[in-house]
Amino acid sequence: MASRERLEAQIDQWRSYVQRHRAIAPADVDEMEDHLRGRVDDLTATGLDDDEAFLVAVRRMGNLDAVSHEFAREHSERLWKQLVLVPDDDAAQASGPAWRELAVVLALAVGAGIAVKVALAAFDTDSALLRNVPLMTAPFLAAYFVWKRRVARRVVGALLVPYALLAVVLNVYPYVDTGSTVVLAAIHAPVVLWALVGVVYVGGRWRDQDPRMDFARFTGELVVYVTLLAIGGGVLLGLTAATLSLVGMDIEPAMESWIMPFAVPGAVVVGAWLVEAKQDVVENIAPVLTRVFTPLTTVMLLVTLVVLLGAGGLADVERELLILMDAILVLVLCLLLYSVSARDSLARPGWFDGLQLVLVAAALAVDAVALTAMLTRIAEFGFSPNKVAALGLNLLLLVHLARSGLLLLGFLRERQPFGALVRWQTRFLPVYAVWAALVVVAFGPVFGFA
Repeated sequence: MASRERLEAQIDQWRSYVQRHRAIAPADVDEMEDHLRGRVDDLTATGLDDDEAFLVAVRRMGNLDAVSHEFAREHSERLWKQLVLVPDDDAAQASGPAWRELAVVLALAVGAGIAVKVALAAFDTDSALLRNVPLMTAPFLAAYFVWKRRVARRVVGALLVPYALLAVVLNVYPYVDTGSTVVLAAIHAPVVLWALVGVVYVGGRWRDQDPRMDFARFTGELVVYVTLLAIGGGVLLGLTAATLSLVGMDIEPAMESWIMPFAVPGAVVVGAWLVEAKQDVVENIAPVLTRVFTPLTTVMLLVTLVVLLGAGGLADVERELLILMDAILVLVLCLLLYSVSARDSLARPGWFDGLQLVLVAAALAVDAVALTAMLTRIAEFGFSPNKVAALGLNLLLLVHLARSGLLLLGFLRERQPFGALVRWQTRFLPVYAVWAALVVVAFGPVFGFA
């Protein structure tokens, strides 16, 4: 998009935002727009380009009236990202040949594969592999964003400390290989690692709202791309294996020893590059995915609720069913985050927002039943690492979803801006990383590493 056309689109977005406030008359909006355009013209005359001038003008307008201040607070971070982190085509061409980034990505993907091969050779138990494979691969994904975002050395240095502590805890604690705490540590450590990758992704600006939501959207898009790569790669490997089997060749040993160790971590790095390179494509896919899976997930939750209520005494509910409930609730949370990140925050409430409220209400009902079942099992059979971990996660989900439901209801009744819901998501996300770190660090000693 040309610079001037982008400026007009930004002004139109600002105008739409201002017009949503019914207390402002159309004539006042016209006057405010003239004032904004005048400021933009004055700033461009001083040497700023159109994007820079608009960003500064909106911030200065925000000092004069409350509506523009709200717009500047909700959108200036996104505009900054457009200006600094997502350069236009001329700037991208000036930064170097297009093949350079692909070469960096492929080198990091191969490096991740080599790291996994080293882990396979160094660790002889399944539990040790589960703990260390994410540790070996996460630095390569983080390295891509360090290179891509030109992250400051002080940020990288600060992140090396929690990474090193995590590595020490996972490998020094005297876990029992068949115990529960080692499995919990292996499950929760990737959450901590992903939070560290998120800090790198946003260039160290984790305190800002928009970068956090960008990372949430990136996570959803990465899952989509990695899934597509896995499906395509699986079909290709299946056809290759079938063809070679006709001449008596078995590639299964090669798949286990070489192909999978390189393909799986490599797909994550390449998927991250695809998300970065194809933002315009993903932005068209994201709303479609949310509209397809939200009603399907709502139906699944209602069926699950019926199954739970019909399971008899809550103490008799199978542990496997409760674990499945947690997985479904996490899926609902991810879908909610993805939907919120893909939505135009300036659009008025619609039917899909009402459907999301139904989804959240159904998830809260399932969570309440699951929590009751967990507390009943704890009262009858006592505490265990798995029960405490599941209880803590469900309490976090209850708080997160309950507040999200209230904010969605307020938005549907036009008493809350959509930005309030976005801010709640981004503020609560770090809580999950803190809880995951607590599980990894504290559960082993508390429960005797059993």
